[in-house]
Amino acid sequence: MMNVFQYEQPFTLECGEVLPGLQIAYHTYGKLNAAGSNVVWVCHALTANADCADWWKGVIGGEAVNADKDFIICANILGSCYGSTGPASTNPETGKPYYSTFPNITIRDMVQAHILLRKHLGIEKIALLMGGSMGGYQALEWCAMETDRIEKLFLIATSPSESAWGVAVHTAQRLAIEADSTWRDPAPDAGAKGLKAARAIGMLTYRNYGIFQDAQTDPDPEKIDNFRASSYIQYQGDKLVKRFNAYSYWLLTKAMDSHHLARGRGGDLMKALNQLTQPTLIMAIGSDILCPPEEQRFMNTHMPHATLVEIDSAYGHDGFIIEARQITDCLKQWLHR
Repeated sequence: MMNVFQYEQPFTLECGEVLPGLQIAYHTYGKLNAAGSNVVWVCHALTANADCADWWKGVIGGEAVNADKDFIICANILGSCYGSTGPASTNPETGKPYYSTFPNITIRDMVQAHILLRKHLGIEKIALLMGGSMGGYQALEWCAMETDRIEKLFLIATSPSESAWGVAVHTAQRLAIEADSTWRDPAPDAGAKGLKAARAIGMLTYRNYGIFQDAQTDPDPEKIDNFRASSYIQYQGDKLVKRFNAYSYWLLTKAMDSHHLARGRGGDLMKALNQLTQPTLIMAIGSDILCPPEEQRFMNTHMPHATLVEIDSAYGHDGFIIEARQITDCLKQWLHR
C-alpha cells in the first residue's frame, strides 16, 4: 500500500543546509504483529522506488520474505523523483520546484529520513534490514546509526564505502548530463538527453563483457551499422528518461560518492565494520564489475557475525535484481538456520 508521511519540521542535512520539511513516500505490505517483531525494511537502489514488491519480484513475496508473515516497509529515498522530497518538489519559500537549487545530500541524510519514518510508524525493532547496491549503503549506515534496533542484516552487491571506480563512473555520468544544453533549465525534462547518455554509461557497469557478447552480438557479419548492442543501449536510455529525472540522477550519484561508513567515525573502515554486530548475510555476485566480490569479502572479514555467499550469475551487478531464485534460496536458508 502506498502512503505519504509529511514531516513538518526543519530537516538539517549533513552539508549544513536545512530543508523546511520532508515528504516521504513509502509502501507497506502485510501487517505488524502484536509483538512488533516481524518488520522487514527494504532499502532501494539508485533509480528504484518504494514499491519493492514490483522491482524485486521473487525476493519480496518469495519464500524468504513475504506479506503473509512479515510487515514489509520500503521508503522512497530523499532526493528521488518518486514521491519523496527531491529536486522536483516545490520549494515552499519560492513556490517553485527546487530543480538545480536542491542542496547536496548524503546516504546518511537518507537514513535520517528513514529513521523519522520509523518513529512515525512506531517501529521499535527491525527484524531484517536488507538492501542491494545503493540500498546496501543505506542499510550499512542505518546499522551504524541505530545498531541496537537492527536485529539482522542482508547485503548484496554493495560496499562500506564508494570505490574510486564507482566515483569515476558517476563522474562520467554527471559529465554526460552536464553536457546537455538544457541542463539546469528550470524544467522537469532538463538534461534528458544527458540522462540517456548517463544511463548508457551505467549499463556498461551494471552488466559486463560476457553478457553483452552472449545477448547482443549480431549474427550478420556483413552488417556495418545499426548493431544490436547499440539498439539495446539506446532502448535502455530511452526507457529511463521516460521514468526518471536528470536532476535526481545527478544528485543521487553525488550522494553515492560521499558514502563512507567511517566518515566522522574515526576514518577506519575495519573498525567501523567491526562495530556492526548483527548477524549479517553478505551476498556477492561473481561477475559484478561495479561492486566486485572483493568488496563483499572485505566486509565479511571485518564484520564479526557475517556469512558470505557468492552466487554465480552472468548478469553482473544487475544480478542482484535478476537472480531472485538464487537470492531467495540463500536468504531462506540463512534466516532459518
